[in-house]
Amino acid sequence: MFRIHHFVREALQPGPVPPRRDLPGPVVIWNLIRRCNLACRHCYTNSYDKDFPGELTTTQVFQGLADLKAAGVRVLMLSGGEPLLRPDLFEIAARAKELGFYTGLSSNGTRIGAHNIEAIAAVGFDYLGVSLDGLGATNDEFRRTAGAFEAALAGLRLARDHGIKVGVRTCLTQQTAHDLPAMLRFLETEGIDKFYLSHLNYTGRGYINRGVDAHGEMTRAALELLFEEARRCLEQGVEREFVTGNNDADGVYLLRWVERHLPERAAHVRACLAAWGGNATGVNIANIDATGDVHPDSFFQSYTLGNILRRPFKDIWSDVSDPFLRGLKQRPRPVSGRCGACSHLDVCNGNTRVRAFMLSKDFWAEDPGCYLSDEELGVSPTNDNARQG
Repeated sequence: MFRIHHFVREALQPGPVPPRRDLPGPVVIWNLIRRCNLACRHCYTNSYDKDFPGELTTTQVFQGLADLKAAGVRVLMLSGGEPLLRPDLFEIAARAKELGFYTGLSSNGTRIGAHNIEAIAAVGFDYLGVSLDGLGATNDEFRRTAGAFEAALAGLRLARDHGIKVGVRTCLTQQTAHDLPAMLRFLETEGIDKFYLSHLNYTGRGYINRGVDAHGEMTRAALELLFEEARRCLEQGVEREFVTGNNDADGVYLLRWVERHLPERAAHVRACLAAWGGNATGVNIANIDATGDVHPDSFFQSYTLGNILRRPFKDIWSDVSDPFLRGLKQRPRPVSGRCGACSHLDVCNGNTRVRAFMLSKDFWAEDPGCYLSDEELGVSPTNDNARQG
């Protein structure tokens, strides 16, 4: 996750450059259930409105939570499918809070209503993220369900009005990009605390629909809009978070924005970006699916490191005999092509490995989702060896 508002603040009001550090335990996104009442075009789990076999019982999830606690995990995002379709969700969330986890809920919002909002509020979720891929018909077409936007909006408003910190997630594609300016106005009028712009990852139905991924200029325009909106909010004292996910080249592009608008702060911002360190797959981000399989991140559902029913999470996560996990934890990573030749590898950390793998079947190939030019990346003919891998 790339925290735009944090780095824009550093450009406007610089503070000490923090040391680069890894978390004691990764942020864990736990897909508790695969079933979902929607069939979104970018779904990385290929979820549908049907039951899937082999999902963990309540008792097994509780044991897994204790296991994560012992492994030093502090942040837990409960996801799906649609997690509100799981009957024991509130029991699981309450146990997570009892164990001291920062506990978030990732939902499509359509299952939040008068029948369960009191139970949701009673859990004390630290954050509730609702997916809205555009406004009105744009969202409904992308999520392939008529009425999904109005249902999600009603759920979002209920959560906000019950004092829950809420955020909106939008996937940037050719089908949704035109709604981004209106989405930013929507945040203002609805009093939304956080906006998450997700780049498309080529996995699950996201692979099937990769042809509608936002092209370079469209991506740049979206990022410019977010940078300027973050700056406006900071200068006006508006507390709103802006983050992006699934394309760590955003950090390098923000540096280019700083060089244009606040050049005297560019060196400081670059040092802060290097301390952030870019892509965290296999290091500060982990995923557990509904059957207990552990993955390097949510999008690598095809690559399993182990299962929490058979081995403690801590042992799975630290086992660098797995060659892919070992490479993910390595700095610099053994990436090739433009990623290997990039002068900002310490900022981006090789970007998103699943996109590279899905198109090349090589874990360490260059990320095809990088939208910066060779010149912007500092890639030159002298880097031929790195470019060839």
